[in-house]
Amino acid sequence: MTSRPSTSACGARQSIVSTTHAPTDARSKALYRNYLVALLSLVFAFNGVDRSALGLLLQDIKLSLHLTDIQLGLLNGIAFSLFYSVMGVPIGLLADRRNRVILISITTALWGLMVSLCAATTTFLQLLLVRVGVAIGESGCVPPSHSLIADHFSRGERAKATAVYYTIALLLSSLVGHLLAGWLNQLYGWRITFAILGAPGILLAVVTFFSLKEPRASRYSSQAKEILSDSDQPPTTAEALRFLWTNRTFRSLLLAFSLVYFFAYGIAQWQPAFFIRSYGLQTGALGTWFTLTSGLGATLGTYFGGDLVSRFARNDEGTQLAAAGIVYAAIGIISAGTYLASSYQTSFALIAIGTISGALTFAPLFAAIQTLVPSRMRAVSVALLYFAGNLVGAGLGPLAVGILSQAFQPYVGSASLRCALIAMCPGYLLSGWYFWRASRTVAQDIAAYASPANHSTVS
Repeated sequence: MTSRPSTSACGARQSIVSTTHAPTDARSKALYRNYLVALLSLVFAFNGVDRSALGLLLQDIKLSLHLTDIQLGLLNGIAFSLFYSVMGVPIGLLADRRNRVILISITTALWGLMVSLCAATTTFLQLLLVRVGVAIGESGCVPPSHSLIADHFSRGERAKATAVYYTIALLLSSLVGHLLAGWLNQLYGWRITFAILGAPGILLAVVTFFSLKEPRASRYSSQAKEILSDSDQPPTTAEALRFLWTNRTFRSLLLAFSLVYFFAYGIAQWQPAFFIRSYGLQTGALGTWFTLTSGLGATLGTYFGGDLVSRFARNDEGTQLAAAGIVYAAIGIISAGTYLASSYQTSFALIAIGTISGALTFAPLFAAIQTLVPSRMRAVSVALLYFAGNLVGAGLGPLAVGILSQAFQPYVGSASLRCALIAMCPGYLLSGWYFWRASRTVAQDIAAYASPANHSTVS
C-alpha cells in the first residue's frame, strides 16, 4: 500500500510546476498583448481609410454629382461627424459594461458594408445617407479599443502601446487611403474605389470576433462578481458624465482636442482639392505625395512621441501635455506657410513637418486620459473626446472651410480655397493654450481621481 504524499511535498511539487509554467505564461501573455494591439491597429487603419480617401475623391464626386463646395463640406463634415460623435457616446458607455470584442466586430462589419455601398449612390441625398451609415459603424472602433489596450498595459506602458496602435493604423491608413485610393480613383473612378475599400471591414470583423478575448469574462466570473467592491462596478451614465465634467484636466483636454479637430480636420479634408485647383495635380500623384508626407509623417511622429515619453517623461503627464501645447502653437505658423508657399513641393514639405509635430502628441494625450479616469470609464472618456472632436471639429471644420471658400470667391476668384485654408491656421494657437492648461492640473487630478486599477494590468 503506497503512502500518501505529505502536504509539504505536494506544496513543493506545486511550487515547481508553477515556477516551470510561469515563463511560458508570461511569454503567452506578451504575445497575445502584441497581437491584440496589432489587430486593433488594423481595424483602426481600415476604419479611417475611407475618410482619407474621401478627401482625394471629393473633386471627382463634385463633378460627377454636380455638387457645390458647401454640399461637399456637408458631405465631408457634419453629415458624417454628427452621427459618428452622437453614436460614440452610447457605444462607449456600452463598452464599459458589455463585451468589447463583440462590439468592435459588429460595428466593423457595418462600416465595411456601408463604405462599399457608397459606390452605388447616384444622388447627393443617397450618398449623404450612406455616409451616415458609415459613421455609425466607424464610431464603434476607437473607444472600446482604447479600453482594451489600457486593460492590458500598465500606466508606464500605455503611452508606448498607444503609440504603436496609432503608428500601425496611420501608416496603413495612409498607404491604402491615400496611395491605393488615389491610383484606384485615377484608373477606375471613385465608385470602384469605394467598393474595394469597404471589403476588408467584413474580414477584420470575423477575425476580431474569433481571435480576441474579452478580459472581463475571465476576471469577472460569476463567483467573483459576488465579492466585487462598489468601485469595480460600472458607473451609471449620469455618474460617468458627472465625473468627467467635474475633472478639470479632462475638460481642458476635451476643448483642446475639439479645437485641434476643427482646424486640422477642416484643413486636411480640403488639401487634395487645394492641390488639384492650385497646381493641377491628379489623384494618383496626390495620393503618393500624401503617403510620403502625411502618412509617413504621422507614423514617425506617433511612434517617436510614444518613445520619447517612455524615455524622458514616463509617468509625468504634466510635462507631456505642456510639450503638446508648445507643439500646436508652432503648427499654427508652419501650417500657414503651407498655403503661402510658391511651389507644391515646398507645401508638401511643410505638411510633413506639421504632421510629424502634431503626431508627437497622440500617444501622450490618450495615455494621459486612460490614466486620469477610473478603469470602468475608459471607453466612455474616449467616446466623449471623439464626440466633441467630431461634432465640433470634424463636423464643422470642413463646412467652415467650404463656407469661407465660397465667401472669398467673389473677391479672389480661384484663390478662394487658398485664402480659406490660411484663415484657419491661427486657430492652432488656441488649442495649444488648452493643452497647456491641462498640463497645470493633470498631476493633481490623477492623484485625486484615478483608480488604483489604472496602475495594473489584466491578471
